[in-house]
Formats: sequence, structure tokens, C-alpha cells
Amino acid sequence: MTTSLNRQAVDLPPLIPGPRRLLKHPRLMHYNRLAALVLTANLAFLWAGWPLSTPTLGHAALANLALAVLVRQQYVINLLFRLATWAPTTWPLKVRWTLGKVYHFGGLHVGGALAGAAWFLALAFMTTDPALLAVSWSLITLLALVIGTALPPFRSRHHDHFEKIHRFGGWTALILFWAHTLLSSSGPVALMVLALVTFSVALPWLRLRKVDVRLERPSRHVVLARFDHGETPFAGSSTAISRSPLKEWHSFANVPAPGEPGFRLTISRAGDWTGAFIDDLPARVWVKGITTAGVANIETLFKKVVYVATGSGIGPCLPHLLAAEVPSRLVWATRDPRTTYGDALVDEILAVQPHALVWDTSRRGKPDMVRLAYEAYRDFGAEAVICISNKKLTWQVVHGLERRGIPAYGAIWDS
Repeated sequence: MTTSLNRQAVDLPPLIPGPRRLLKHPRLMHYNRLAALVLTANLAFLWAGWPLSTPTLGHAALANLALAVLVRQQYVINLLFRLATWAPTTWPLKVRWTLGKVYHFGGLHVGGALAGAAWFLALAFMTTDPALLAVSWSLITLLALVIGTALPPFRSRHHDHFEKIHRFGGWTALILFWAHTLLSSSGPVALMVLALVTFSVALPWLRLRKVDVRLERPSRHVVLARFDHGETPFAGSSTAISRSPLKEWHSFANVPAPGEPGFRLTISRAGDWTGAFIDDLPARVWVKGITTAGVANIETLFKKVVYVATGSGIGPCLPHLLAAEVPSRLVWATRDPRTTYGDALVDEILAVQPHALVWDTSRRGKPDMVRLAYEAYRDFGAEAVICISNKKLTWQVVHGLERRGIPAYGAIWDS
């Protein structure tokens, strides 16, 4: 563990040229590019097929909304990660840099939802049947509510409400889609697509169960939750847990120990739900769905990587550090690590990362994480940096490095 207090400030490399740097702007990240791509494809379809018949409008609406749902399905997400990370490390770094942005797939969800709602609105104006008209405008109103509350200003400030509206609104919308499809006699293809979407939505809930959990609380800030109910998830995946399955779900990174059954979750105090969890220490919780690949799974695209974490961000990094599938170097800034997370966890980290930089913010203050990340990247000879932190610092590190020509990755908080 590095503890030197006399580290020299490292000079960052120069910014890349203007046109390339523009593409690294947050507004032009791959998430937004994918959403724009879906909308552009729909505009091209409209241009090529104008004027469109009523059945065509219905099929376009269903196709886009199916895309929006299916791209969020856990098995589809895992498949996307598997396809993206099949590329060998001998491929050009620019190609692997782009493939590493696979976790921006949510842009397809956004583009499909917006385009599908627009197609359905156009279809409603061409509907004359009273029953169909009632279902159509009910569905449009509901879609407007779901989309409106999913916009970042509402979602970030009222995430619990967003989650409930998205869940129950989505289920209700699916029922209305079935009603509309059956009333309009859309044909077998539409029914098959709708059946697939329905199965996709239901599948995670078919795996809902309540399981035992063993909790260790090294401090009032964090709990280490241990599960052993017959599931040993792959390193870098996440599991959703809840105490009230119809109300609120939270996903945490799975930390399986190599060669051992079960897994751990690191749960830090970050709001009302996690605070109550740490204070109450429940004996059982609900788990749902399929373990899902997280952003750090893109590490296999690179020969060496640097992990940058703050606080409980060490949780998603830890399974990759333990598995050691890719040579890595850790930079971890946190408050009083041994008091907060316990000696056992810190010793476990240092056993696999003896050269890690563990920055104690209670003793040394908050560091310049961009500079620390770059220094580790340079000294270790890494090809990429993966940052797991809060939203503000993640963007600061990712875009601070990418504007200087260094591949960098971090969560995008799109759910």
C-alpha cells in the first residue's frame, strides 16, 4: 500500500486535436450516438416508405418498442458483452476502445422507446374504431408518462418514483399493447413478437426468491453481505436485491471468491434504503433475475488495465482483482480504509494488489483522481482505465482521460 506523502504532481498529456476531442464530449458519448442512430434509421424508413399504411405504422411501433425492451433483458446484455469482448488483444487499440463502450447499449433502449412512441402516436391519428381509439390514447398517455419520468432531471431527483412508474407503467403498457394487437388483428408475426417481449419481461420475475444472507458490519458505513443459495455468479456481474420486491430494487456487484461457492456484496451507506439495510441487518432478502455483466467486464479487451475506485467503488473492482484474468493496477481513494471496511477486506485486496495505491482521504484529503489515474496508467504501461466511483468523479476521470487519448470507462447511470 502506497503511503508516501511526498508524491510529485504528474503532468497530464496534452489534449488531443479539436475534431477528435469533440467526439469525446459527454453529449456525443456512444449512448447518445446509439439513440441517434435508431432515430435516424426510423426517419430513413419513413422517408423510403412514405406514405405508410396503418399496418406498417403498427409494425414499426411494435418493432421499436420490442427493441427497447429486449435490449434491457439480462441474457441479451450478457450476450452483447460476450460478443464485444471476443475481440483479441491483438486487434488495433482504436477498435477495442470502441468495443469497450458496449455498456452504452442503453442508447438503443432510449432510441427504440422514443421512436416506438412516435410511431404509435401517428397510428392513433389514423385509427377510427372507438375501442381501438380508447386503447391507443390510453397507451400514448401512459408512454408519455413513462418517458417523461425517465428524463434525467426527474430520474436523478426522484429515482424511487421513476423506478415504480417505469415498472408498473411498463407492465400496464404491455397489457394495453396486447389489447391493441388483438383488437386490430395484426397477424401472427405481431403476436409472436409481443409474446417474446412479454416473456422477456416476465423471465427475471420467474426467478424471484427469498434467500438467507449473512451480514458482517465492519463499520456503520458498510456491510459485507454473503450469499450461498446455490448461485455462484461470474466475476464482474451484478445481483439485484430487495426487501419489498414490488417497491424498490438495488443492484450490487457480485464478488465471488475463486474456487469457492457463493458470493459477497459490498453495501455502503448511500441513501435511505442502504442506510436502513446497514442499521437493521435483515436475515433474508429477495433476489431476482439473472446475474448481469457490468462495465468492468470489458477489461479482457486490453492487455493491462488500471482500476480507479473511490469508497465502496472497490466492490465492483474486487472480483476482477481477485480473478486476475487481466494484469491490473489499483488506485483506491477512501476514508480510513481499515476502519471503514475492516482489516480482512483491505488485507485481501493488498494480497492480490501489493503495489496498489490506497489513498486515505481522512488523512491526506481528496486527491486529483485524474492525475493519479494517469500516473498509474503510465507507470504500469496499461491500455485502459476503468473508473468505479460516484457520477461526478466518474465523468471527471473518464472524460479527463479520453480527451487526452486514453481509453477510459465508467458507469453512465442510465437506469
